[in-house]
Amino acid sequence: MSPTAARAVPTNTPIGRILAIDYGRARIGLAIADSLDGVARPLATIERTNRNQDMRRLRELVRDQSVKFVLVGLPLRLDGTRGEMAGEAQRFAERVRKQVGVAVELADERLTSWEAERQLEEQFGRRSKSQASASKRKGGEITVDAMAAAIILRDYLSCRAAAKEAR
Repeated sequence: MSPTAARAVPTNTPIGRILAIDYGRARIGLAIADSLDGVARPLATIERTNRNQDMRRLRELVRDQSVKFVLVGLPLRLDGTRGEMAGEAQRFAERVRKQVGVAVELADERLTSWEAERQLEEQFGRRSKSQASASKRKGGEITVDAMAAAIILRDYLSCRAAAKEAR
C-alpha cells in the first residue's frame, strides 16, 4: 500500500457513488468511484473562482453524478503534522458537508501530487507539471489535480477493502 493510504478507515460510510476532492487554492481535482468496491478514476478539474461559485459547481456535480459520499484530501506534512493547507482543506470539507448535504470525510493525501505527476509522466511521457496538466486520454483531459484525487480515492478504497478482509 502506498504512503498516501488513509490512516483510519470508518466502517459507516454510506454506500453509493463516491467523489474525491484534491483541494487547492487555484484548482480542485475531482475523481469518482461508483461504489466502495469500485475503481477510482479521474473526473475533472475545477478552476477556483470564489467560494459560492465553487460550492454551486460542486452541488451540481454531486446532483448530476448521484454522489452519496465526498472524500476530501487532507494535505498533511510528511511528518504527519497539520499545516496551513490542512486547515484550509478541513474548513473546505466542512463547507461541503453543510452546503452540499452529503457525508464528508477527510483522508491523508501526502505525496499524491508527486505520485500523480509520476503516473502521468509514465502514461503520457510528460516531463513537467504543465505538460502533464494538458495530457489527453479518451477525449478527456487528465490533470495532475484530478489524478491526485483519483489516488486519494484509490488509497481510501484499498484501506476499506483491507479492513473488510481483516474482519
